[in-house]
Amino acid sequence: MASNPCEEAKLSKKHEEILGKRVELLQKMESQYEQQKVRKKQQSLVSEAAQKRNAQLLQDLQELENRLRTKTLLHPDVINLETRYWASVEENLPAWERYFLGKGHPPVDEVRKSPGHRKQKEKNRALSPPQDKGRPPLPRTKSAM
Repeated sequence: MASNPCEEAKLSKKHEEILGKRVELLQKMESQYEQQKVRKKQQSLVSEAAQKRNAQLLQDLQELENRLRTKTLLHPDVINLETRYWASVEENLPAWERYFLGKGHPPVDEVRKSPGHRKQKEKNRALSPPQDKGRPPLPRTKSAM
């Protein structure tokens, strides 16, 4: 195979270019492989951390479940009050139903208001100047002077 020295030089040059590109590609592949290894390691660390966190959350939930199961019972007086409260709510619910549905006013009249509310009104009347309603003013007690 006798060939022309000029052709041999061209082929040799082309061979060198191909070898250079091969080395370049091998280096790129190697760097990508290293990056992939790093990403994989980071991903495994993140996965391990998530597994530990999930295990801790599961353990916390189990502890809460156990605490709820072994919850101390309330004092009988408290249970009695709670039972009476809910019985009162169920008893008065029909009267309040229209109000809750937005179709009426609350079923509370002046007679049913709390004694504290009446006392406050009386105290306000005693402190405010008497209004002329055709009646003489109320006498003041000595303790108020």
